[in-house]
Amino acid sequence: MEYLLLIYGNEAEVSKMSESEQGAMYQEFMSFTQSIHDSKNWVAGKQLEDVATATTVRLRDGKRLVTDGPFAETREQLGGFYMIEAKDLDEALAIAERIPSARWGSIEVRPIVSRNG
Repeated sequence: MEYLLLIYGNEAEVSKMSESEQGAMYQEFMSFTQSIHDSKNWVAGKQLEDVATATTVRLRDGKRLVTDGPFAETREQLGGFYMIEAKDLDEALAIAERIPSARWGSIEVRPIVSRNG
């Protein structure tokens, strides 16, 4: 079964880290990513640009409304994702807890809908 692991964190807190702290964090992510490649759990994954680059689209009464920024102001922003293959939710959760930013942010685990055909 496929799962999407949505990585949330506080961009303001990350920006306060020193260059060496950020480098160490990114190295942890690289090591984690390599580990899920090696275990054959990895399907896809990407880091997102900062939330300031987001654009939100809504359709209301047939008209497109476009606003700069994310849908809502929150303390944590979506920073990236991993799509993984796992035998069940327990395995997906075990993988999610190994994501480095789970220690200071949050990881949302969502099953991917599988449709035949």
